[in-house]
Amino acid sequence: MALLANRRSMMTLYSDPIGASSHAVRFVLAEKAIKVEIHQVEGDERPEDLLDLNPYDAVLTLVDRELVLYEPQIIMEYLDERFPHPPLMPVDPVTRARNRLYRYRIQRDICDLAVALEGAKDKQATALRKELRDQLTAIAPIFAQTPYFMSEDYSLVDCLLGPVLWRLPHLGVNLPAQADPLVDYAERLFERPAFRSSVSADEAEMREEYGLELD
Repeated sequence: MALLANRRSMMTLYSDPIGASSHAVRFVLAEKAIKVEIHQVEGDERPEDLLDLNPYDAVLTLVDRELVLYEPQIIMEYLDERFPHPPLMPVDPVTRARNRLYRYRIQRDICDLAVALEGAKDKQATALRKELRDQLTAIAPIFAQTPYFMSEDYSLVDCLLGPVLWRLPHLGVNLPAQADPLVDYAERLFERPAFRSSVSADEAEMREEYGLELD
C-alpha cells in the first residue's frame, strides 16, 4: 500500500459522486482551495489501485504521498491541519472537543439517518423520513441564534451538515415552517463558492429534478 501511495505526486481523492460523506470532504477541499486529483467512482466497480488502498472496500479514500486515509472525519481534520488557512476548527482544546462532539452527534442523529433512508422502502422509508425531519426541526432554532452550527464561525460541522441538507428534496424530506431558520442557513451554505464547486454532476441532478438548481 505504501508503494502505491508513494507513486503519487499530487493529492488524490477517490470520491462517491452521490455520497454525502464524499461531498463533505470535497466541500472542505474546495473551502481550502487544495489542489487535488478527484476520481469519481460510480456504482460497485472499484479501480484496482483503490482495492489495494482501502481495506474496507469503501470508495472514500484520500491519498497524500505515503499517507492513505479512508474515514471521513479523519480526512476532514487532516485537511484542516495540513492546510490551516482558512481554519475550520477552533484553536482552543475545549472548543475543538465540542466541535468534534457536534460532528459525532450530527453523524449519528442526521447523516446516518439520511444514508439509511437512501436504501429504505415503504413503511421503513416513511418512518426514517419522519425521524430525519424531526431531528432537523429540533436543531432549527440554533440557527436563529448563531449564523453557523452553535457558533459564530464557520467550521467542519457546517461542512458535514451542508451535504445532507442539499439532499433533502431527493430524500423526500419536507421541513415544516418552524424549521425556516435551518432552511435559511442551508441556502447560505449553498451560496458559498466552495459549496458550488464541490457539487458533483450527479448531486446537481438531485436538485434539478425538483426544479432546484445552482445559479
